[in-house]
Amino acid sequence: MNPYSRPCPCVQAQHAAEPRQDQVLAPLRALLAAILLCVTPLVSANGEIGEHVKDLSGNLDNYATEIDWLMTQVDGIVAAYEEGGLAAAKPAAVVDHWEAVDFHAAIETNYIPLYASIWQGLFGVRGAIEAGQPLEAVRSEQAKLEVTLWQALGAVKMAAKLQETGYAAPRSSDGTDLSPVATLDDVKNNLDRVVAKYAEQLSDEAIEIVQDTYLTRFEGVEGDLIEQDADLVENLEVDFNVTLPKAIQDGMSVNDVRAVVAAMHDKIDRAKILLSDAEANRSSVF
Repeated sequence: MNPYSRPCPCVQAQHAAEPRQDQVLAPLRALLAAILLCVTPLVSANGEIGEHVKDLSGNLDNYATEIDWLMTQVDGIVAAYEEGGLAAAKPAAVVDHWEAVDFHAAIETNYIPLYASIWQGLFGVRGAIEAGQPLEAVRSEQAKLEVTLWQALGAVKMAAKLQETGYAAPRSSDGTDLSPVATLDDVKNNLDRVVAKYAEQLSDEAIEIVQDTYLTRFEGVEGDLIEQDADLVENLEVDFNVTLPKAIQDGMSVNDVRAVVAAMHDKIDRAKILLSDAEANRSSVF
């Protein structure tokens, strides 16, 4: 049994949590289409995923309790900072607490963009404390982290509904046996993982994903795409081999790296349209 699944007496239980969930669930419906495209990995960043991800609906209450527990731990760290400064706060523990909960794997295997945002929020709190910022700034980072966590729970709730209907997200381990358009979807998913790894402060792993995605996925569709728009291919090649790796190596902010990836997503969406139109034209001829 997860040691953090017990209700935490330091929090106003889930009665206080429910309004926050309700406030964020409405905009999350817009994320449904994106969730459908997410690739579900066999392992999480911290090892084998637990059996709980096979029964998301049965674990939603546990996830909510874990979020309450996690925010209580974060609040304790911030309170310690207020009272005794950096030495008393031990801000690095925010990451340990996050990696201890089951919810970590639940969101990682279902919606990578929010998974990356959670890591960004964790390091936002940690970084603000380590930089000796005013308490108000630290509390602001804490509040943003909490909102992101409840948004993530909403995303997992939608994933749970899909799981109950028997929907299985498409998977690809190496990008093979996929149509060119599906391969580009796989590329976009991997780019989201790059942001997640960078948010975890795993820059080397992030760059490995960039390189592997270019070699094993994008290069496989380059030939078809060059016939449609050679300049677009060249732009994406620069993004894969220069722009994105350099942003990571230069230690740019997570938001800046996310912006590079977002721009690449736009170009890939353009590539998908071109390849889809080309395939439709070929089909009409034959």
